[in-house]
Amino acid sequence: MNRLLLFLMLASITLCGCGGGPAPVPPKKHEESRALEASAYREHAGLINQNGKTIGYIEVRESDDEGSDIHISAGHLPPGTSLGFHIYEKGTCQAPDFESAGGPFNPLNKEHGFNNPMGHHAGDLPNLEVGADGKVDVIMNAPQTSLKEGSRLSLLDRDGSAFVIHEHTDDYLTNPSGNSGARIACAPLTKSARRE
Repeated sequence: MNRLLLFLMLASITLCGCGGGPAPVPPKKHEESRALEASAYREHAGLINQNGKTIGYIEVRESDDEGSDIHISAGHLPPGTSLGFHIYEKGTCQAPDFESAGGPFNPLNKEHGFNNPMGHHAGDLPNLEVGADGKVDVIMNAPQTSLKEGSRLSLLDRDGSAFVIHEHTDDYLTNPSGNSGARIACAPLTKSARRE
């Protein structure tokens, strides 16, 4: 009887020592950790006008839902206007015409404008509604963009990208920029501007 009792006690101690808690979580792979860190980054870009004066900023971050969320805050724009706003393919903003930003950001080879039956450029964005004080402060989503390096939709490829404000309203249809006229402000987005 004593031997049986001793055996049962030892068996109980052994089983308790095994622990019944949750299995340990394996450490994240280096690549997974880097991907999580990258998604936490925000990209900042100063917005300049045709005279090279800083008139605001743009902040871009990976969206929790889809694509990128873009926050633009700017002043010294034509009061009470609706202005075309687009992403261009190169992160270079040489005043006064900002043609250095190249053509539309269009990795999916679409046409221009939200109303275009052929589909729109990934860099097409809603018009900016400027207040009577010449200011705009708005957040919008660009679902066909990314900040993930290596992605076909990345705004941070080798030469970056640029956010451009035009002098007129985008008609959301006409190639290449919706009859929105000259480029009046530009914000370059490049890897070198990256910070948390």
